[in-house]
Parts: sequence; C-alpha cells; structure tokens
Amino acid sequence: MYKIAAIGGDGIGPEIVAEGKKVLDAAGEKFGFDIGWTDFGIGAERYLASGTLLTEDDFNELSKFRAIYFGAIGDERVKPGVLEKGILLALRFHFDLYVNLRPIRLLEGVETPLAGKGPKDIDFVVVRENTEDFYVGIGSRFKKRQKTTLNVERELYKIKFGLDIESDAEEIAYQIGVITREGARRVQTYAFDLARQRKKKLTSVDKANVLSDIYGLWREVFTENAKKYPDVTTEFTFVDAITMWFVKNPEWFDVVVTPNMFGDIITDLGAMIQGGLGLAPGANINPKGTSMFEPIHGSAPKYKGLNIANPIATIWAGSLLLDHLGEHKAAAAVVTAIEKSIRDGVVTKDMGGSAGTEKAGSYIAECVKKGK
Repeated sequence: MYKIAAIGGDGIGPEIVAEGKKVLDAAGEKFGFDIGWTDFGIGAERYLASGTLLTEDDFNELSKFRAIYFGAIGDERVKPGVLEKGILLALRFHFDLYVNLRPIRLLEGVETPLAGKGPKDIDFVVVRENTEDFYVGIGSRFKKRQKTTLNVERELYKIKFGLDIESDAEEIAYQIGVITREGARRVQTYAFDLARQRKKKLTSVDKANVLSDIYGLWREVFTENAKKYPDVTTEFTFVDAITMWFVKNPEWFDVVVTPNMFGDIITDLGAMIQGGLGLAPGANINPKGTSMFEPIHGSAPKYKGLNIANPIATIWAGSLLLDHLGEHKAAAAVVTAIEKSIRDGVVTKDMGGSAGTEKAGSYIAECVKKGK
C-alpha cells in the first residue's frame, strides 16, 4: 500500500483533490495497488482560527509519506502571500523539493491559441529549479541606512549575508538571488537524466548576457554537466527568446531546464499554449524524500462549493504522483482517461462542457477502470 498525504487547502482545493483521489483509487483498482490516504487540515481555516500555518508536528507527520497530494492555497480573508509563503513555499523548502516538473502537453481534443499547432507540436517538459534564485526570500526596503544580516539555510548548505548599506535615495528596495553550484548541478542532472529517457535534447534557459554573475554560474555548471551526457543534444537560450519560441515553434523543445524565477514565468506561458490553467499539473520533487503534486492554478474561492471547478489539472497531477511512485502504466492510463473524457465532451464549463466537478471526476475514474 502506498501511503499518501492529502492537503485540500482552500477554496476549490478540497473539491478537486476529492476527484483526484477518486481517479487514483480507480487506477489502483485497475492496476493492482492500494492507496492509503491521510488528510491534513492545513490552510486558511486553521490559520484564521488559531494563527497556525505549519508546525513541527505537521512537518514530522508529513515526512512519513512518500508523496503529498495538494489542492490549492489562498483566501481573500488572509493577506496575500501569508498562506503561499507560510505553507506552500515552506513545504518546498522544508522537504527540499528542488525539482519543479511541468509537462507542457496539448491533449487530444483541446484547443490551443497557437494557430496551426496540434498535439504533435506541443509535448515537452520544463524542469524548474525550485528552491533558489530570487525565491530564497531575502530582501528589504529601507531609507538612508540599514545594517542587517540575511540567512539562507538548505539541506546542501548555509549562507549568511552581512549587509551595511547607505544611500541618499529617498527609499530603495532590494532582493537577493542565490544560485549555488550544488543547487544548479543537481537540478540540471535531473533534467539531463529525463532528457535521456525522452528525445535526448535539453534546452537551458538563463539571462547570462545581462545578469552575468548569477546566471553565468548556471551556464557554467550546465556546460560541465553536458560533458557527462555526450548522447544528449544541448542548447542555450535566453528567457526572453524562449517566450517567443514557445509561441512560434513549440515543437523545437523536449526538455527545458531553467532557474526558479524564469521557470515560474515560462511555465505559465506553457499552461496557456496547452489549453489553460485548468489543464496544467505540477510536481515538486525530492528524488530521495517526500514529494508534492498539485495543479498550478489557485484556490478560486468564488467558485468554492459550486461544483463547477475543473478537476483535470489535479487529476493529471495525480498521474505525475503515480509515475513518481513507479506506477507508470497507471499514470499513463490516467492521462488516456482524461483525453477520453475530453473527446466525449464530459468536461466542465470552462472547457465548453456542462459537467460538474464531481461528474467530470467520476467519468475519468470510470474511463480508467474500463481502459485497456
């Protein structure tokens, strides 16, 4: 039995996770494995009631699971960023989820805004570094003079910045981005290994022509890593250029590896060319520890309880979870079932259908059970 933690979170999160569980249980029934679910009431309601975001007990309990199935976080009653940083980013950093994996794939029956492109043209994967860059959370705003100490602690290393700053500007703001050789090497190695399993092509994204120190290191490590993979074709591209090529020639790409901030940007573009946020899953992976799987969309609180939310991104994230567990046939069957539900028109309103959240999830589950 696979023991999986489930965090529904806020807004539509619990509803879409419930449908994802339904489909994954169907996959287990079809392919001969069981999933033991444990639910955690982490999110806005607990925070509003007790001021609690995440506790050491939460971390200790969650660490007992190979995977976390996550819904969505965010609530209009809570200041923006509090839940996202205090829960979602805290989980990423605590469990060292240094790989963010985003399949950019146009499914059969889904329309893309790119004229003349179809499923054969849009089928690549973005590997985003998930714990460094400008997301380490060290920065400030100040006037005239400031002396401060800023720290970054990771499983791989500890960094301490001692800053003594003077300025005659009215006010300044600064944010420090951090890329380490160790951090770049490990996520790039993951991407190279993935490229070997696919079409043996890997594209690296950076902005080393302007931000030459931080992304120069990224590019240097990529060049060193490439020597270990002579069978993988590699290329560099700047982040501004890749946004153009994603739109004009998405068929050029197979595996793309990118630092954290650029990955955040280009994967949202990827979501749009694959049909929208309702179809975009994500995985946050520590290959040797607890990993987390989620849709990339938000909590959409105005749709909570209306049974109209699209569960496909969450169900697809469940497919990534199964793949991570080694249940590759089951994972593929879930995506095939999603495609069948789209072809059959059993989809939610945002995709032009009339099915509710529960009906869409139940139909996909039945397609998994009946699939060959």
